[in-house]
Amino acid sequence: MRPGRVIAIIVGILIALPAFGAFIGGGALTIAYVVERGDDGYFDETLDRIATSSAAITTGDVDLTANPGPPEWVLDLMDATVRIKAQAEDTTGLFVGIGPTASVETYLADVPREEILRVKPSGDVDYEVKPGTAAPALPLDQTFWVASASGVGEQELVWDVAEGDWSAVLMNADGSTGIVADVTVGLRSAAVLALGIGLLAFGVVMMAIAVAIILIAARRPAEADEFEPSVDQPVPVMHEEPVSLNASLDEPLSPWLWLVKWFLAIPHMVVLAFLWVGFVVMSFIAGVAILFTGRYPRGIFDFNLGVLRWTWRVSYYALSGGLGTDRYPPFSLDREDRYPATLDIEYPERLSQGLVLVKWWLLAIPHYLVLGLLVGGFATYGDRPGNWDVFTGVWAGGLLSLLALFAGIALLFTSRYPRSLFDLIIGFNRWVYRVIAYAALMTDRYPPFRLDQGGSEPDRLPPPPPVPLGGEEREFAGRT
Repeated sequence: MRPGRVIAIIVGILIALPAFGAFIGGGALTIAYVVERGDDGYFDETLDRIATSSAAITTGDVDLTANPGPPEWVLDLMDATVRIKAQAEDTTGLFVGIGPTASVETYLADVPREEILRVKPSGDVDYEVKPGTAAPALPLDQTFWVASASGVGEQELVWDVAEGDWSAVLMNADGSTGIVADVTVGLRSAAVLALGIGLLAFGVVMMAIAVAIILIAARRPAEADEFEPSVDQPVPVMHEEPVSLNASLDEPLSPWLWLVKWFLAIPHMVVLAFLWVGFVVMSFIAGVAILFTGRYPRGIFDFNLGVLRWTWRVSYYALSGGLGTDRYPPFSLDREDRYPATLDIEYPERLSQGLVLVKWWLLAIPHYLVLGLLVGGFATYGDRPGNWDVFTGVWAGGLLSLLALFAGIALLFTSRYPRSLFDLIIGFNRWVYRVIAYAALMTDRYPPFRLDQGGSEPDRLPPPPPVPLGGEEREFAGRT
């Protein structure tokens, strides 16, 4: 594959990524408008019960100035309204207000308070403590509030969003310390539906452009489609499974080259990072097509198969594929029969429309458990129970990486690749790629829970030859 085609594919993927984000975001906004919006038009978020021993709870600076925030015409177009409902646990009156941040900071200078840092999707609230020793003046006596509500019982503040730097404040009406309240924050905007539909349309148009670029760049030249078998390029053999993964041990192998192959393969990994983004996007598009037509678009199928082929060649050369060759893999999505690692997937003429909705996340779960052991994964954990905002990541390598390491060590000390270990590694990789193809909707054939070891895929058994009939049988067959 020429460098220009690879660059064109990457450009198409770079276009597809924001287009896919716009499509998902637009769809989420549109669905939220229909499903999550209340009868009064507000999207409400109920916070966990707010309880603090300080004198006030504030939000951080909400910057709605023209520079660097959105210009005033954008706010006018959004026509957004904020509603805050608050109710104290006891009969103590509450105060809710919104005012300029500078005025709020001056008013609460040296007053003990807590500032809301973030509100999680679950409704949990993270605070930052602002220490102080001063007692605040009565909030109702302040004149800088642009919207406020105060009294006993549920208080409701409604504010039409305007340009500026703003902060919201929750206090006891008498300025005393100790606040316990239930708070609900709502947002209403006339532009949510229009924005959702606009993002959907933009995503569809840009996705179509990206798909066209990728498929044109990934398309094989016309002369490459004319397959002429030769000694170096054998006729493909039909196999028992629709996913056919093969490899040949390319001996003799260098005893030490495997130590630096991962470094030599970095250019491939950079390109593959982009290609796998395209693989995910294209699989989503293919899923939609299968859902409505029962067919996997051939151009997308060929591209995704090319990504898997490229990945398998690089993995076989440098990673958990087995380190079974010293030949540098080609930068190509095409079928490379002269390379010792090949992958083929039979193109399905028809696919189940219903299975699209359950294959990749439900039916494949048992295989995902196996793949977790074979491939490993990235584990994360919070700095304390229940807190996933600050986390530490740990890469947990799988069995395939360990087996490839054993193969490399054997090469280093004996200059030989243990054949039984090679057969096992290829068998495990065959399992991995069968599951990937199934989860990517490229076949309806459920991956077998079977370890087919060895470099060659098990051949499909030919149909038995017809049994010749004897004289009496021919005469009986003729009468019937």
